[in-house]
Amino acid sequence: MRILIGGGSGFIGRELTRLLRDKGHEVTVISRQSGPGKITWVELESRGLPPCEGAVNLAGENLMNPLRWWNESYKKDLFSSRIDTTKALSQAIAASSSPPHSWVLVSGVACYKPSLTAQYTEDSDWTPFDLLSSLVKEWEAAALLPENVAKSTKQVVIRPGAVLGRDGGAMKQMLLPFWLGLGGTLGSGRQPFPWIHVSDLAGIITHVLEPPADSPPSPSPQVFNGVAPALNTNYEFTKELGRVLRRPTIFPVPGFVMNALMGSERAVVLTQGQKVIPKRTLESGFQYKYPDLTSALKEIVR
Repeated sequence: MRILIGGGSGFIGRELTRLLRDKGHEVTVISRQSGPGKITWVELESRGLPPCEGAVNLAGENLMNPLRWWNESYKKDLFSSRIDTTKALSQAIAASSSPPHSWVLVSGVACYKPSLTAQYTEDSDWTPFDLLSSLVKEWEAAALLPENVAKSTKQVVIRPGAVLGRDGGAMKQMLLPFWLGLGGTLGSGRQPFPWIHVSDLAGIITHVLEPPADSPPSPSPQVFNGVAPALNTNYEFTKELGRVLRRPTIFPVPGFVMNALMGSERAVVLTQGQKVIPKRTLESGFQYKYPDLTSALKEIVR
C-alpha cells in the first residue's frame, strides 16, 4: 500500500513512517522541502494527488513551541497551517480520478470542554467554546469530502491527547527540568490529563488506514479518540514521571504563572483537561502497547 502523509517529517510523522515501512508499505511525505520520498505542498496543488491507497494529515505549527510568543500572528499560523494543508489534501482527494480508500485527519481533544467530572467518548456532542475548540471545528470541517467521493473513500478523524515520546511533543521539554529535580504539578494538579504514547498513536492511524470492510464507507467521518484507556490526572502523571526518573517532584507551577508564560488560551491545555474515553478505538480491536502511564514512561526514559 502507498500512503501519503502530510507533515510526515514531524514527531508523530516520523514514528508513523517508521511503522508503515516496517509493515511493508510505501510512504510519500508532503513537506515544505522536496527530496527523496517527498513531494511539496505546492506540487500537490499543481499536479494533484499522486497515486496512493491512503492519505493522512499531521501537518500543523507546534502549539507548544517554546520559541514562539503567544500573539495574533502565532494564532493565525496555528489555524492556517492546519486548515490550509487539510483543505489542500481533501481537495486533491476529491479531484483525483482514483481517490484513496482511506483519508485520516489527526486533530485533537481540545474540542471537549475541560471538566473534572464529565467523561467524553467519540459520540459526545460538543460545540466550540474557546479558541482551540473553534480551531478543531474548522480543522475537521476542512477535511470533509464531497458526498460522491465519500461513497468510496473512508473518512476518519483521530483526536489525540498529549502525545508522549522521547523525540518530541511535551516530553521533550519536560524531561530536563524533571531530571534536574525541578518538576512539579501544573495548576491544581487535579485536572484530567488525557495522553497517548506516540507508538500507540501511530498504531491507531495504521489500524484505521486499513481498507474499509465490504460495506460502503459512511458519508460522515468515523471519529476515534486517540488516548490511552487509563484515566490520569496531572498530579498522577507528575508523580509517576518523578518515580520512573527517581527524582523529587516538589516544585508546583501555579496556574497564573503558566498563563503569564504561555498565554492563557494556550496554557489551558496544561492547566485544565478532559476525561476522554477511547470507546470506539477499543471496540475496533486496537491493541495498545502502552495502556498505562508506568509502561509508557518507562519506555520513554529507558
